[in-house]
Amino acid sequence: MRILENIISDRGSKYAVSGGACASEEDAKAFIKELCRKKKFAKATHNTWALMTDDAPLKNDDGEAGAGNVILRMLEREGLRDHIIVVTRWFGGKHLGGDRFRHVQEAVRIYISDLRAS
Repeated sequence: MRILENIISDRGSKYAVSGGACASEEDAKAFIKELCRKKKFAKATHNTWALMTDDAPLKNDDGEAGAGNVILRMLEREGLRDHIIVVTRWFGGKHLGGDRFRHVQEAVRIYISDLRAS
């Protein structure tokens, strides 16, 4: 499990991104459960994720409507299969409007760049 914390901050909201090998919806649920063992992530406002498998694309917005689709489109563009990416947001008290999608995209870009560099 790769976790990159405190990567984006905007109007009090803070973002982290994490990911790892994952081949099914059951694996994804186990990944999220493991991530949320860290109290900080369990208390997050949103743990949005997406995953491309051979069977089907999977996503979960976790209350951040549309964010799972953003992650999924980026996974498709990169051709990254059987690898979950989770964008975590701690709400800072001010609504970000459309900027929240830019931040999700940037978080995924940061993660993929870090993954490719290792």
